[in-house]
Amino acid sequence: MFDCVMPTRNGRNGMIFTWQGVMNLRNKKWEDDFTELDPLGTSYVDHAYTRAYARHLIHAQEMLGLEILSIHNLAFYLDLVTQARQHILAGDFRAWKASVMPGITNRM
Repeated sequence: MFDCVMPTRNGRNGMIFTWQGVMNLRNKKWEDDFTELDPLGTSYVDHAYTRAYARHLIHAQEMLGLEILSIHNLAFYLDLVTQARQHILAGDFRAWKASVMPGITNRM
């Protein structure tokens, strides 16, 4: 999970990580999905671009698509470890982990 290249490598291959699960934007089911890239995301790209547009950029082999998904994944991982740290300090990490793992490991 904490491989130094995983967020950007997966982003360059069309995969993003969200609190609801892992999405492969290369899949056709995202072609007409004009919702935000990640409504719960913390990065500006999450609210500035749609899933359909990101998918289009990837299929058109536009560099912007790879950049958008890499930025999203890096922001997601930063949010994930920030929250994990807060729960470690609060002493409730195990309960927090049990509550978020089903969501973030879900394949969308």
